[in-house]
Amino acid sequence: MSIKTYKVCLRRFLAAAALAGGVAACAPQFVNHGYIPPQEDLEQIVVGVDTRVSVEETIGAPVTSGVINDGGYYYVRSRRRTFGALAPKVIEREVVAISFDSAGVVTNIERFGLERGQVVPLARRVTTTGVSNSSFLRRLLGSLGRFNPAAAAG
Repeated sequence: MSIKTYKVCLRRFLAAAALAGGVAACAPQFVNHGYIPPQEDLEQIVVGVDTRVSVEETIGAPVTSGVINDGGYYYVRSRRRTFGALAPKVIEREVVAISFDSAGVVTNIERFGLERGQVVPLARRVTTTGVSNSSFLRRLLGSLGRFNPAAAAG
């Protein structure tokens, strides 16, 4: 093989490798963060019967919990997509909120998600009112898009 033929082959190979690398760099990349218990595990929790201890034994310790008056447990999961040089975008976020009364007994189990940037309840098992410490949820989910508490409540 002559030097000229070798250089042409090398150039073609390098051009093909650069093209393949460029295409691969533009492929979307997904990052999952957090934990939401499966629905089957949540169904094992009985509203009005289970306590903080039994909830932790059934579905595990929460990602975060309310800081006001031993607030509820919050399990949060989000999924981000990064595409090329564009800024990452949250494409999915879910929150499972478990509220307790003053005796530590479960009063509410609610699942929230995002639809077009709005917080929507996906599932709700409630004995009295909604999540008592909703300010945490508003701050958490309100950072994405335009959050209107009045639209989420009804």
